Order: sequence, then structure tokens, then C-alpha cells
Amino acid sequence: MELGAEIGRRLGRGDVVALHGPLGAGKTTLVKGIARSLGIVESVTSPSFTLIAEYEGMQEERPLVLYHVDLYRISHAQEIADLGIEEILNGEGICVIEWAEKAAEFLPDSAIHVDITIKEGGERSVEISGLSGL
Repeated sequence: MELGAEIGRRLGRGDVVALHGPLGAGKTTLVKGIARSLGIVESVTSPSFTLIAEYEGMQEERPLVLYHVDLYRISHAQEIADLGIEEILNGEGICVIEWAEKAAEFLPDSAIHVDITIKEGGERSVEISGLSGL
């Protein structure tokens, strides 16, 4: 949660965060932290069945939408295209995508990548690329 909040404080309008990691790595928990940093008080859950959840937040005293995308159940690139993900990726909100490797061809070059691995004993290791200062 704390790392997610720190990431969220550094994000700006139009940013895309690509989350990578196995089941149970903490991707949704990271999104909860990002949401908290944007003043979102609504309960954030993984949109595994709806695929995309939208949350209303604030940044610099202006409304901001956080798009939480979960591609776990997606198996083909065409399904991703049919979601209208390009519109979200090119919008004014912040987009965080779980299982982002499935959408690799759609991600902008400027995407921030967060790779989470689970080490022996359950400890998490996190590598972040594309976001300065972390």
C-alpha cells in the first residue's frame, strides 16, 4: 500500500502503469495504494470479471479518473482491442493495468513498468522502470 501511494504521488495525467507479477504478488494492493494517494476512498478491488474499473479521484484540486484494468482473463489481443483500451491509454486519466504483458503491443513507450516477484518466505521484490526517483 505504501509503495503504491508513493508511486501514485509521482503519477500525472495520462500516465500508464503496467503491473507484472504472479497471482498473489500484490498487484491489486499496489493499485489500492495508488488510489489512496489520489484521494479515492471507494473500495478498490480487482476487476477480474468486469475487466475495467473506474474510480474518481483528485489531483491538484482537479477531478481525475483512475482506470484499473485487469487482463487476467483475457487470452487474445483482439479481446483487448475490443475493450477500447487505446482510448483509456491515450486519455487524461491514470491507467493501471494488471497482467500488462498481455497488452504489450498497446502500451505506450512512456509506460511505467512495475515488476513484482515473490521470494522464498513470501517477501516481495519490486523493480520499477520509467518512473524517476524510485
